[in-house]
Amino acid sequence: MTPAPRRAAPAKAKSAIPQVSWRSPQPAPIVLVSGPEEVCAERATAGIRAMLKSEDPSLEVTDIRADDYAAGTLLSVTSPSLFGEPRLVRVTGVEKCSDTFLTEAVSYLAHPQDGATVVLRHTGASVRGKKLLDGIRSGQGGGIEIACPAVKRDSDRFDFAVGEFKAAQKRIAPVALRSLVSAFADDLTELAAACQQLIADVPGDIDERTVERYYGGRVETSAFTVADTAIAGQYGPALLALRHALASGADPVPLVAAVAMKLRTMARVAGTRESSSMLAQRLGMKDWQVDRARRDLVGWTGNTLGMAIHATARADAEVKGASRDPVFALERMITIIATRAPYGD
Repeated sequence: MTPAPRRAAPAKAKSAIPQVSWRSPQPAPIVLVSGPEEVCAERATAGIRAMLKSEDPSLEVTDIRADDYAAGTLLSVTSPSLFGEPRLVRVTGVEKCSDTFLTEAVSYLAHPQDGATVVLRHTGASVRGKKLLDGIRSGQGGGIEIACPAVKRDSDRFDFAVGEFKAAQKRIAPVALRSLVSAFADDLTELAAACQQLIADVPGDIDERTVERYYGGRVETSAFTVADTAIAGQYGPALLALRHALASGADPVPLVAAVAMKLRTMARVAGTRESSSMLAQRLGMKDWQVDRARRDLVGWTGNTLGMAIHATARADAEVKGASRDPVFALERMITIIATRAPYGD
């Protein structure tokens, strides 16, 4: 029997409304804050509230849960009060909204209330509320959309942190920024909090020593510290960093991934003679990444780099289940990379 073909996931409807960055939010009768990244969504909603509050301190703020909704609430809280104060209504849980909320919200799009700003938070975790989303994105209600996509890649986290310091007009050294990002590679909320703490606490420019002073424990056990010391040929410190990381609860898979990422970057940069800016543009990288990879390449040859990449690929398979001893797989990988020497079974 021939199996039925798999149904493709529904494509996201093309949006006819303005797309606004979460870093530069603005009010509108309807504001759709979409996507899974809660840190960005919270910043966008807080920015809208601050803007409305600065325009009129009498702003009325109401929070509604779309999944626990009482009929008539949306119209009630958006309707003008006796004194005509502006209203901000923040609606969470739209991805799991009740039928009652969905019906009333779709109807509201046709007749949004003057002086009211309705912020609808939809994480994208389900297609629930699609009729509402399609209506907003088609232009009903005069809305805007603020997309908050997931921040997963190291380059995305780096760009996020850059934006934090740029928005605060604060200078941070590239090496310090990289150490900070690698120290909080698993949690964007913690990275955001760390950035804001440094911005608030440090009066001048932020250098690597500042990051070390604040977050040394996190930095020392990071995957990138293991990768950096191994690639630099520091065999003893690399093994010590690895054991410290594992003792602190680090997972072997991201440890290997950090080494693999650095080696891939080195391989892409190896043998090129272009300027850092031209090469970065061609490869879709940052200038500092090219400069760092070129520094990392000192002392490496094509043969030793290939050997290190092969050892890392083997370790990747082993820590994902091909070996019963992932710690031994990690130590063998670090030994091969740090000593630039073959290491047999």
